[in-house]
Amino acid sequence: SQYIPILDYYSNNLPLVCTMYASSECYFGVNLNPLCKPSEVSYTLIPTMCYFEFLPVHRNNGVTNSPNVPKSLTEKEQQELVDLVDVKLGHEYELVVTTYSGLYRYRVGDVLRVAGFKNKAPQFNFICRKNVVLSIDSDKTDEVELQNAVKNAVNHLMPFDATISEYTSYADTKTIPGHYVLFWELSLNGSTPIPPSVFEDCCLTIEESLNSVYRQGRVSDKSIGPLEIKIVEPGTFDKLMDYAISLGASINQYKTPRCVKFAPIVELMNSRAVSSYFSPKCPKWVPGHKKWNNGD
Repeated sequence: SQYIPILDYYSNNLPLVCTMYASSECYFGVNLNPLCKPSEVSYTLIPTMCYFEFLPVHRNNGVTNSPNVPKSLTEKEQQELVDLVDVKLGHEYELVVTTYSGLYRYRVGDVLRVAGFKNKAPQFNFICRKNVVLSIDSDKTDEVELQNAVKNAVNHLMPFDATISEYTSYADTKTIPGHYVLFWELSLNGSTPIPPSVFEDCCLTIEESLNSVYRQGRVSDKSIGPLEIKIVEPGTFDKLMDYAISLGASINQYKTPRCVKFAPIVELMNSRAVSSYFSPKCPKWVPGHKKWNNGD
């Protein structure tokens, strides 16, 4: 979703068409309404492509229940698997496939939501990659939440005719307390310099957009430090792609990681940072409380 405004700009608002949902393991499904808005795209899975199963995803405070995706299913998870005909409208699932080429109950790592049905065939929205999670303490921030937070923060850059061309993040646990770090590469079209206070406002907006567990860690528990945004040199994310390809990543399937943990990549990003900004204050958070009736 980050690239939709950029694509609209360069295509002069021509229709953006995504015809299919696929991976290197298997083709999964097709978009039966290719001219719909990108935010409304859903895919109808084709049952002859492979055998589909679905692991229910339970969310707590808006984030998925697991920061990491193991390669194999536990015995309990195997018992929880749902067949294609048994998925429920509005529910979210992790996609599990058994393919003709020999993969057995392989966890693709995608989280899908049942958007509707074509006749009796379920249709799915792609939500996020399950293993993209930032965590310092008990907080867990997934890809969708991070993207929405960044989207909210970008509004502060619009008066200066600036946008974020790419970004990634990592959880810095070397500081006490640990804190989230976002690396931003900017696309600057305007000539007016952006004041440091604007980037600080961006930091705070991101924190305000994150879930209550994160904000409690910032405000009450003091277990999470102020969020940091580091502005990197132009071309930094091209360097990141080159580095990933040098390690064996496919140039055809490379995607900018939204969260990085590999130390050499973190070092690469830090080495190209030109400025750094922190959230100037704690985000809003109010502890929950019970209301008691006189008759109780």
